[in-house]
Amino acid sequence: MRDFIEAVRAAGIPYCVATSARISKMHITLGQTGLLPLFEHGMFSSTMVSRGKPFPDLFLHAAKTMGFVPADCIVIEDSVAGTQAGIAAGMRVYSYHGDPYSDRDGLASAGGVLFDDMRELAGLVPIH
Repeated sequence: MRDFIEAVRAAGIPYCVATSARISKMHITLGQTGLLPLFEHGMFSSTMVSRGKPFPDLFLHAAKTMGFVPADCIVIEDSVAGTQAGIAAGMRVYSYHGDPYSDRDGLASAGGVLFDDMRELAGLVPIH
């Protein structure tokens, strides 16, 4: 995941994290993985909107705040509710199902492009 984010960053493509978790939890989680410095500029939480996932509100809020229309955004998700939210927002969604506890069938039904290895992202998502 780090390599993909760094490639996106190097290409000058804006990105963020939009999660159901609180910002304080994101600081802990991203801090533990060493990814916090890559996301501090753009962190969005469902606490910022009235309805969380599976509603599109969080993704629409993030896109609007960053100055983008939904059709120009992609979502990388690992949950059925998040995939549903991204699809409902009108964004292209890539759904990770590499976790042994992920709901592959639910993710597929929700409409995202399935992948099971984070190293696949570079080949799936256009970076230009």
